[in-house]
Amino acid sequence: MVSAVARPYIDASVPVLREHGLAITTIFYRNMFAAHPELTNLFNMGNQANGSQQQSLASAVFAYAANIDNAAVLAPVVSRIVHKHASLGITAQHYPIVGRYLLGAIQEVLGEAATPALIAAWDEAYSELAAALIAAENALYAQAGIAPGQLSDMRVIDVINESDDITAFVLAPAGAEAAPAFKPGQYLSVSVTFDDGATQLRQYSLSDAPNGQSLRISVKREREGDATPAGRVSNWLHQHVVTGSILKVTHPFGDFTADTEGAAPIVLMSAGVGITPMISVLNRIARTNPQRHVTFAHAARAGRHHAHRADVAVAKQSMPNLAVATFYETCSPEDDASICAGMMDVSKVPAWAYRDADVYLCGPVAFMQAQWRSLIEAGVPASRLHREVFGPELLNYVD
Repeated sequence: MVSAVARPYIDASVPVLREHGLAITTIFYRNMFAAHPELTNLFNMGNQANGSQQQSLASAVFAYAANIDNAAVLAPVVSRIVHKHASLGITAQHYPIVGRYLLGAIQEVLGEAATPALIAAWDEAYSELAAALIAAENALYAQAGIAPGQLSDMRVIDVINESDDITAFVLAPAGAEAAPAFKPGQYLSVSVTFDDGATQLRQYSLSDAPNGQSLRISVKREREGDATPAGRVSNWLHQHVVTGSILKVTHPFGDFTADTEGAAPIVLMSAGVGITPMISVLNRIARTNPQRHVTFAHAARAGRHHAHRADVAVAKQSMPNLAVATFYETCSPEDDASICAGMMDVSKVPAWAYRDADVYLCGPVAFMQAQWRSLIEAGVPASRLHREVFGPELLNYVD
């Protein structure tokens, strides 16, 4: 908890951060990368280019200032950051660098308003947050039995074309060791070094149940858009990785973990590549408790973009209480008649006891925002809703 001396300055910073947060984080990244170009290896430079990382950090700093004494609000944000940092190999030595350039950016943007007392208060608050993150990250490294940033060689033993833009890669340890254990819903980082010497890490959800022998990731090729660059790592994986290739990956991390071992009904709702962690959850339940009541709802742009249909078909054969709803924005004559046309509509998903089942959401922000609100309106308690965001999270996207 920050001191009584620092607290008024942090409180006074809330409206300032609301107004100037994006400018501060933009300058922070610019100055830090100029002084420490080696740190670009730890950051998604595609998210830097499209501005989402700057917006995400501004949102996180604002949330921290506005809720500095509210552990219940900050805990899920901190948990997500800690797991992401562990997947990138962040260590205690990185925090003083970040702190130096974050405080410098505050001074640069606020000018004379950044009094010594204000900067001292933020130095104290940042140091407290850094200590908490470092301790939590060290605990994750110890629990996994790895050193920060440790990479393992995994051999690609199968490449599966799941849809027009999603390819699944099945990975097995290159040595004699077992595949690492993980919880359905978690992800690992893939490290790629390009011909120009640049290295980038990207997180991909594990898309099958744990089996001790192999891991599967499903990678969407991120194509260039009007305002977004092509995904450098995803395109490289699609273009270069074949059966027999060796990929360097981290230990699995992530806190979006569904209760796959319980007996209570569970609801899995996804869109696009957000289906990947849901398939891991579904396949685990199919193996351990096939009688469980599961609702599986997925939305895709069209049939050719619908990945992992084979997994769902297999699960149907062994799970008598599995209810499936599929939505395509654009339906073709050859599509199954049970597929719903248009965006996902909660009223068209087989009903469940809304107050008694946990609901897991994964997909684009707009999808999760719409479904979250629809679920609340349908009577699902907010405490039953859980979400996973691929990429930087804007913390205030859900009311």
